[in-house]
Amino acid sequence: MTVRFQSLKIITEKEILPPADYLFDGHKLTKASTAAAADQEVRVDCSGLLGSRGWTDLRCFSGEPGQEYRETLETLALALIQGGMTEAVLLPNTQPPLQSKNEVAYVQSRTAGLFPTFHIQAAVTKNFMGEELTEMLDLNHHGVRIFGEGLEPLAHSDRMMKALQYLQKFDGVLFDQSVDPMLALFGHMHEGLASTRLGLKGIPDLAEEVAIQKNLEILRYTGGRLHIQTVSTRGALEQIRKAKIEGLAVTADVSIYQLLFFDKDLREFDTRLKVMPPFRGDSQREALIEGLKDGTIDALVSNHVPQDTDAKNREFDLAPFGMSGLPAFVPAVVTLADELGYPLLVSKLTSGPRRVLGQTEDDWTSLTVFDPEEVWELNEATNASLAENSPYWGQSVKGRVKYLINRGKMEGLYV
Repeated sequence: MTVRFQSLKIITEKEILPPADYLFDGHKLTKASTAAAADQEVRVDCSGLLGSRGWTDLRCFSGEPGQEYRETLETLALALIQGGMTEAVLLPNTQPPLQSKNEVAYVQSRTAGLFPTFHIQAAVTKNFMGEELTEMLDLNHHGVRIFGEGLEPLAHSDRMMKALQYLQKFDGVLFDQSVDPMLALFGHMHEGLASTRLGLKGIPDLAEEVAIQKNLEILRYTGGRLHIQTVSTRGALEQIRKAKIEGLAVTADVSIYQLLFFDKDLREFDTRLKVMPPFRGDSQREALIEGLKDGTIDALVSNHVPQDTDAKNREFDLAPFGMSGLPAFVPAVVTLADELGYPLLVSKLTSGPRRVLGQTEDDWTSLTVFDPEEVWELNEATNASLAENSPYWGQSVKGRVKYLINRGKMEGLYV
């Protein structure tokens, strides 16, 4: 079956193309050159809609196995669809962790029939203890190329060094949310005026910057590929920028909600805004915008960390970190488009993540189509995730995914 997307505006890395017809033949998307017979195709009116290559999320969490009450692989797949994603990297922080071929095989089997393409990030050390390394070479034989501690930093310098050395044997990449755990100890939000007013222990910029400086020095010594996740400070960006100029194989991403909220937004002790890294100040956001524009930051991520209602319905200092980042991801993109433009934002969801993952395929085998003007409310009826820990819960938002294509599969939503 051939599908014709009529009058669709395609977003490239440089511009938004004029409306045109595009054909999906069951394998890839191409621009229509001649009109096909009506009985040979299904026609979809895309007037007013925007499309691009399928989006990739480099950081999302599923509770399965072990914490299915937070998010199952099936509900995560639905949340990814709602967020416009056709591919995603799974964090390893399950129970048990994704650290051996048994857990990897389980997830591969459970996700094989789901719409998004899943890439597994396997743990570097057993049980994230920072001590005994996992069997990385064996895990690679089972299809794993991405390793990291997920929600935990790989703070042990020797394990960082050895991981980077091992990964070079199969061109693997190390993902890390770089933070010094002792400098961030007992912290609940960004260290600044807002934390002082609220009487909460803060997490200083130094916690991130010291860890990134150390990890870049190790990378300079060992070689290999390092991807730094959820960057949030000016100092960290300056170090990554210099490392890229030097020629180190380092990439970075930022949580999209880091561009939408500030530490001062926590004045009501809203636990839905308790995230890691914490929301910073205005000047830090300016640095993140600069990093997106000059290429220091390669990708935008949802940093989707679902939490159950009871976990978040506690005192701020007792509540866990994490936000449900996928259900309102498209509205977040639409909100930022006025300032940054769709071409830049889409590049951080398509070609940027593809470079991080080492993908070089040129054919359009994926597509994300969304309506930038549709207004809807995020609530229990519309939420695809199991979790409700979103600051947009119960609010009207603008921007909604409409159609997705991924490697021969198509999803048509809200039509």
